[in-house]
Amino acid sequence: MTAEGAPDRVARIDTAAVRANVRLLRSLAGTPELMAVVKADGYGHGMVTVARAALEGGATWLGVADPAEALALRRAGVAAPVLAWLLDEDADFGPAAAADVDLGVSTAAQLERIAATAPGAAVQLKVETGLSRNGLAPEDWDSAFRRAADLEREGRIRVRGILSHLANTSDDEDAAAESRFADAVRRLRDAGIEPRLRHLASTAAAIGREQSAFTMVRIGIGLYGLSPYDDGDHARLGLTPVMTLESRVAAVRAVPAGAGVSYGSTWRAPAPTTLALVPVGYADGIPRAASNRAEVLVGGRRAPVRGRIAMDQFVVEVGDGVAVGDPVVVFGDPATGAPSAADWARWADTIGYEIVTRIGPRVARRPE
Repeated sequence: MTAEGAPDRVARIDTAAVRANVRLLRSLAGTPELMAVVKADGYGHGMVTVARAALEGGATWLGVADPAEALALRRAGVAAPVLAWLLDEDADFGPAAAADVDLGVSTAAQLERIAATAPGAAVQLKVETGLSRNGLAPEDWDSAFRRAADLEREGRIRVRGILSHLANTSDDEDAAAESRFADAVRRLRDAGIEPRLRHLASTAAAIGREQSAFTMVRIGIGLYGLSPYDDGDHARLGLTPVMTLESRVAAVRAVPAGAGVSYGSTWRAPAPTTLALVPVGYADGIPRAASNRAEVLVGGRRAPVRGRIAMDQFVVEVGDGVAVGDPVVVFGDPATGAPSAADWARWADTIGYEIVTRIGPRVARRPE
């Protein structure tokens, strides 16, 4: 139990693993720059903790979704270059510019708004190359690039780079996106801007595709030791999981054959057995969809989840030899025998990104 009497809910954050993952991915990518993506509170790991460890491991840039995240890094004393790329067109970008935050421009209106509210701001132009999300549309490239060049000559913005994002759908589609991106770079140069930063790849492409045409890669999920590929095999890539989610057994109960477990009694004991209560639930990010499918590590042994995962707790079948207070590893490094975040993703029909990112605020993050 914690000092306040609440059950233990702890996410241990292995900062040495962050540093090792950065070093590995930078060596694989071979680009002069590497951006560690720490948006969404560092994919649930703690943004400031991960940012500092990633920089110690050799990252040269940090990436976040929005300027508020970038400003939180600055308030924490993180002075490294930061890019924020999800912008509100009506915002005042002065505070971000004053904090030396690069802004990712996806529309002509954003470009004008930045020039109006944050004179001299550094921008990076995001172009649409096939993902159909945000980014300047190809038919708008030439006019936007010319306008950016005009604004730069006037001293109202500084264009530091150009970026896009791969869909990771197939080799052919990624190659087509790379070709479109190369065309955007040429057209930006034709408009009079030489982009120092050119980046397209996230973890999957940084590992699996040639990066010689680019100056930076953006490392997201690989930074946290999880695989970007469907097989979820981080070990094959040489990555080390960063988060270990732990709790402790809160109660132990012997039940007879036929006893129902949790809401709806979706599992009934086929024979007398022993159950243990684990005090984390879907309010803490444990996916309810993994009910009756997932496993945890209790006392060095795998224990299956029985019945529905509830808001604050779930039940596992443990057999003999388990007592209140025994440690529970919900997920972590499978080299220790624990389930991985990828295992939980498979049990919940989702992806590892969601498993770690959704871990809630009741879970204490403990950097190690």
